[in-house]
Amino acid sequence: MVSRETPAQQNQVTPGGSLGARGDDWPRPPKTRIFTVANQKGGVGKTTTSVNLAAALSMHGQRVLVVDLDPQGNASTALSIEHRGDVPDMYKVLVEDLPLVEAVKPVPDMPNLYCAPATIDLAGAEIELVSMVAREARLQRALAAYKETELDYVFIDCPPSLGLLTVNALMAATELLVPIQCEYYALEGLGQLLRNVDLVRAHLNPSLDLSTILLTMYDGRTRLASQVAEEVRSHFGGSVLSTLIPRSVRVSEAPSYGQSVVTYDPGSSGAMAYMDAAREMAYRGAAV
Repeated sequence: MVSRETPAQQNQVTPGGSLGARGDDWPRPPKTRIFTVANQKGGVGKTTTSVNLAAALSMHGQRVLVVDLDPQGNASTALSIEHRGDVPDMYKVLVEDLPLVEAVKPVPDMPNLYCAPATIDLAGAEIELVSMVAREARLQRALAAYKETELDYVFIDCPPSLGLLTVNALMAATELLVPIQCEYYALEGLGQLLRNVDLVRAHLNPSLDLSTILLTMYDGRTRLASQVAEEVRSHFGGSVLSTLIPRSVRVSEAPSYGQSVVTYDPGSSGAMAYMDAAREMAYRGAAV
């Protein structure tokens, strides 16, 4: 029989213990940082990045909300938040004007982490939003009305498209985080995303800042990965985090246990990389 214990349980490691996570608070930002995590290319690590950065920050004294805007609900799954059946979710928030506070749930065993789940109903939201007044600002309005918890970070996990859900996320955010995989097609399609960002900035949200690019799925054994990383750094300069997220089996395994990799196996290379990336973001934000 296969053990359903996580590596952290098997090794009797407190989540975050090997990384000095507990009792080591990072500086809190002067105001809430709202990140939209977007890239219309699928499989680049948007959800993995949203969940693990959020978990890492929450383990270091930050109060964090993950807003799941992907109808697949993978971020909700990874955080053990119920998102099947008739539960309060982001569809009801965006389409039916449900107050966001009624959809937000605390993440089990993570005192500073919260999640607003997505159900499959969200797949129909793109069509239903078209006829609504101020359709691009529905999420922004919902977040502005959320007063229940004073948040340090919000991560909005987008679907792999540039439709109205992603536009809502771009409208609601102050910062854009783009995960880019270190593979051949990494920059393909990124131009379209950046053009959309420019349109949103020009017509809807002039304060939106492409502040953070994270290189994911890095394989140091290949010359290609290094070349892609160099090319991204030459294009985007200081927006690119110095931390590289390696390919990691543990990162892929963690969601099946309803966990982020930083709690599932805190000593793994993927967990330590996401912890380093989160630390880098926290200290960058404190310096602003």
